[in-house]
Amino acid sequence: MDNRHDLTQGDVWKKLFSFFVPIALSGIIHQLYNTVDALIVAKYCGTESFAAISGSVTQVLNLMVGSFIALTGGASVYIAQLYGIKDREKIRRAVCTSMWFCALLGIFVSVLGCIFTRSILVYLKTPADTLEEAVLYMQICFMAAFAVMLYNMGAGIIRAAGDSRRPFIYICACCVTNIILDYVLVKVFSMGVFGAAVATAFSQLISFVLVLIQMFTTKEDYRLNPSPGNLSWRAIKATVKYGFPTAIQQVVYGVTNTTIQVALNGLGTSIVAAWALTGKVDGIYWALMNAGGVAVMNFVGQNYGAGKLDRVKEASKRGLRNFMLVTVALCAVLILTGRWLFPLFLADDPEVCDLAYRIMLVFVIPYFLWTVIEIVGGVLRGCGDVIVPAVISLIGVAGVRLLWVKTVFPAHPDVFVLGLVYPVSWLVTAAALLIRHRTGGWKKRREL
Repeated sequence: MDNRHDLTQGDVWKKLFSFFVPIALSGIIHQLYNTVDALIVAKYCGTESFAAISGSVTQVLNLMVGSFIALTGGASVYIAQLYGIKDREKIRRAVCTSMWFCALLGIFVSVLGCIFTRSILVYLKTPADTLEEAVLYMQICFMAAFAVMLYNMGAGIIRAAGDSRRPFIYICACCVTNIILDYVLVKVFSMGVFGAAVATAFSQLISFVLVLIQMFTTKEDYRLNPSPGNLSWRAIKATVKYGFPTAIQQVVYGVTNTTIQVALNGLGTSIVAAWALTGKVDGIYWALMNAGGVAVMNFVGQNYGAGKLDRVKEASKRGLRNFMLVTVALCAVLILTGRWLFPLFLADDPEVCDLAYRIMLVFVIPYFLWTVIEIVGGVLRGCGDVIVPAVISLIGVAGVRLLWVKTVFPAHPDVFVLGLVYPVSWLVTAAALLIRHRTGGWKKRREL
């Protein structure tokens, strides 16, 4: 392994932070191109088109991508642990198996997604004035689902090897492609939502191709040889063991979020637009904390595989403290600048912008709770402790949200009452994960 990518050596925080930065920048860049996508549609197509690509569509696509990332993250944890024990043969077989598995699953999801798009959006009670554009946008995005899954798997493997720089380069290429195509197709050629969807799908194909080129040409241990003879049942078992509990967790998250979206859709298009708008402004927080969780997971995975639990403990302690400082600083910035940021999207609709800012405050102030969930969860997953944390999250996040939507919200059908379900569910989940971490069951060594 290149010493620059060996996370089992050197100062813990410096190594963790330098590994985190490219992942964080990747997340910010990804958020940027999603934001630009929405910004261009809002500016040149209007509020209804913006709501069409930002309401139920966002929930469904987030569900798909979140599930992909969770599943591929299971393979990444296993491969990171193999890098820790420096087992080159198992790494090679795990890489081949993971990519085949994701290719087949991605194609399956692409086909089913395209077939059932309209049924899904109708079931989610997508407003009639946005339904047709929403269907068009989501079907085109589903066509690229296989590329999204293979990119995430490939990028996860490269990060598991300790290299977070290359995936950052690939996502930059994706972002630049998307922004250019967005402007050309939506503004210049007036292709509306169809143009925005084509820009998004094509840019995702670009990142997928770049990852494949790297994996086929690299001299590192993760070089891809897709021969069926390299398939490994142990790798499949590890992917299922580490990835499926978290993937199921993400699916249930998505189902609960779509349930919330259904409740939200009943409040009208303006409220749907305002709710969606908050995600375009505070998305940078989600990008940073997701990057923190991924960085901690891979860092812990390599050190756990190497048997260096002292470094795992230090990464847990310093990571939680320092990422919490990042959260506090970022939340302060969002609170101070939010009123000026929202009009960048919908300058002609000040009422929606004002409502979006007030909704955002409900989420931003308790964001420190989600920081605990990401970082502590990353430590546990990196050590292969996935089942109990997944159950905790299912109960604490999904269970609380479903109960809230079915009981509290019907009694008080207000957007702010609906928004409160998020901090309440974060509080329950964060407390339970901290208890799990304190008990130390994750310290037990496992057979790799």
